[in-house]
Amino acid sequence: MTIWEMLAVFAAGIGAGTINTIVGSGTLITFPVLLATGLPPVTATVSNALGLIPGSVSGAIGYRAELTGQRKRVLRLSVVAAIGGVSGAVLLLTLPSTAFETIVPVLVGIALVLVVLQPWIAKAVQRHRERHGTRARPDGGPLLLTGLLLASVYGGYFTAAQGIIYLSLMGMLLDDSLQRLNAVKNVLAAVVNSVAAIFFLFVAHFDWQAVLLIAVGSAIGGQLGAGIGRRLPPAAVRPLIVVVGSAAIVQLMLR
Repeated sequence: MTIWEMLAVFAAGIGAGTINTIVGSGTLITFPVLLATGLPPVTATVSNALGLIPGSVSGAIGYRAELTGQRKRVLRLSVVAAIGGVSGAVLLLTLPSTAFETIVPVLVGIALVLVVLQPWIAKAVQRHRERHGTRARPDGGPLLLTGLLLASVYGGYFTAAQGIIYLSLMGMLLDDSLQRLNAVKNVLAAVVNSVAAIFFLFVAHFDWQAVLLIAVGSAIGGQLGAGIGRRLPPAAVRPLIVVVGSAAIVQLMLR
């Protein structure tokens, strides 16, 4: 890489770490930059996954206050995320690099609709529970576990907008604040990136220079994102998710 390409990758890492912590979709910043430096798509995907681990961990640490009291939930969902992440990593190396290109914008679009409708869905679910005398399950039940497993398979494969899909699923099926769910999302993203990266270390080609640049940048961005995201009220976070997700759909469709 030239010095300018290195600076571009580093800056992309900061941007990705920041936006991943607040919302998700940071891969849509780093991935095109890596391709622009001349890396093949699969090598760029693997390098990106490795580089974003420090950013995911940094973001999760930044949200540690919101994780208080969620230990059991996080552990259970993390197991599901880890299984999905490894499965997605295997698919990345066995399926054509364009395998998910058609379905990804659809998935993100559905997730955005769920994010927008989540307050109304939550009220309808609450009324249903009151009528039948039932309570919300702290882990979301089989529907959430299945949804997160599939989302994590996708995350291990590509990761773009993975966080938005997580938030839409948890927002619909868990009775908790958006900020606390965002904290869980950051942990799950860190788990998926980590298990996929461990797999990649042994079986895939990656560019160490790109990995290190993104790693340092995303770690800085994770702290920036936590500082910004934790100060945003839910009324501001939801529109931000929609804006970022819509931009992600446009970029994915134009790729």
